[in-house]
Amino acid sequence: MARISSYGFDNNITDLDAWIGTDASNRRTKQFSAEAVARYLNIKGKISISAQMSFKFTSNGVPGSGEFSGPNDSSPIANITTMSISNADASGQSTVAFMDYLVGNNILISEQNNISDFGHFTIDSYTTKGNFHTLNLTNLFGNSNLVEDKVYDFAVFTLSSQGVPTFVFTQGIPATTWNIQHNLGKFPSVSVINNNNVIINGEVTYIDNNNVQLNFSAGFSGKAYLN
Repeated sequence: MARISSYGFDNNITDLDAWIGTDASNRRTKQFSAEAVARYLNIKGKISISAQMSFKFTSNGVPGSGEFSGPNDSSPIANITTMSISNADASGQSTVAFMDYLVGNNILISEQNNISDFGHFTIDSYTTKGNFHTLNLTNLFGNSNLVEDKVYDFAVFTLSSQGVPTFVFTQGIPATTWNIQHNLGKFPSVSVINNNNVIINGEVTYIDNNNVQLNFSAGFSGKAYLN
């Protein structure tokens, strides 16, 4: 075999490029493609990305280590309101402390090989039973469907206020109390005007990250702008 130093360098790596290595199961020499190595690193979560976890989707009831379950196979991501995830992600790391932090925050769940298959959620609460957590979610947006055995990345995700449209609520019937579900996933600033475009000040109560209640001394109709 020629010396390694005699081989040229390939700085343009493609999926079908390969390396020689040893199979751990039988100690035999085999080729390993760049594509296979990249897939292994993704699925096993071997490359650490801050504030991100990876789980494989299964529709078979209770999730095993590194899995999440709950919805049926091919369920629209936009319809998900609850799911169960293992207390260890695909890399084997414990998710318990991180889950405590995530309650009340937004997460993005996206299929590793297809970023267009994703969902944007607020984690409202969660419970722990055995080796998994059950999440209660508010779905902010979703595209496409879940696919059995695909690996999904779970990442902390909050959109910048820049470029995010203002939520406009219209109160058509005069009332002293306005209950607004905005699904912005945060405590937004609130501005209120009546039907004569006069600014009205009232008491703002944040029920949670997606609901707010406005109380006024007298009933009127108008609009509330939240951003």
